[in-house]
Amino acid sequence: LENNPHVKQVSDRSIAYHPDFKVKAIKENQAGKSPTQIFIEHGFELEMIGSDKPKGCLKRWRKTFEQYGEDGFYTERRGKGSPGRPKSKEYSQEDQLKKAEARIKYLEAELEFLKKLDELERQASKKRK
Repeated sequence: LENNPHVKQVSDRSIAYHPDFKVKAIKENQAGKSPTQIFIEHGFELEMIGSDKPKGCLKRWRKTFEQYGEDGFYTERRGKGSPGRPKSKEYSQEDQLKKAEARIKYLEAELEFLKKLDELERQASKKRK
């Protein structure tokens, strides 16, 4: 598998395919080729990767292609480099300020509560001695 030019990386659990192969496979699939046929023509042995693998891969890749286009295969959307979940709406500066003020108020109340709790625990430990 590692010698196949369409394979980026292989581990005992997974196979990472090159983005170029993914785009090529989708275009061939759209032209009418079956997922199994595409994988066989590109040098993959179904006995090694599993007979259901091509169908699953192409289903996943089509979804990415429909959502992000070809660029979707060349940009990483997972992990630390990811911008995260997109915001449902953009807030005006006024709304952002209100949100920040509410958060400050909440954190101040939380801090005050923790101070009182700490004081009560100190008093309780003094009484025990």
